[in-house]
Amino acid sequence: MKSAIPILRIFDETKAREHYAGYLGFQVDWEYRFEPDTPIFMQVSRDACVLNLSEHVGDGTPGTFIRVETPDLFAFHESLRAKPYKYFRPPEPIEQPWGLTEFYVTDPFGNRLIFYRRTAG
Repeated sequence: MKSAIPILRIFDETKAREHYAGYLGFQVDWEYRFEPDTPIFMQVSRDACVLNLSEHVGDGTPGTFIRVETPDLFAFHESLRAKPYKYFRPPEPIEQPWGLTEFYVTDPFGNRLIFYRRTAG
């Protein structure tokens, strides 16, 4: 097996682009519509993290949580805190008892990306 690519449900293409590309720094790899004026299905990525975003009913469940391993966690956190994004400011990273340091970002559709790095063997 290889890594999984989660499908996150979105409801507004403009807000999704603003959040994932503008705020989180992902690039849009590709996008697809069955025909003009139909829901979008798109892929975004940043480094090795790949996500599918879909406006299609039945693709993904709003409020999904995913974990994204982020070796340079603190620098990434600071870069987000420095951006003038009015919809979200990430909380401070916290060290969890299960050996991870993490912080989360919630997208405009209720999905939560938990960025983490390992702090214990």
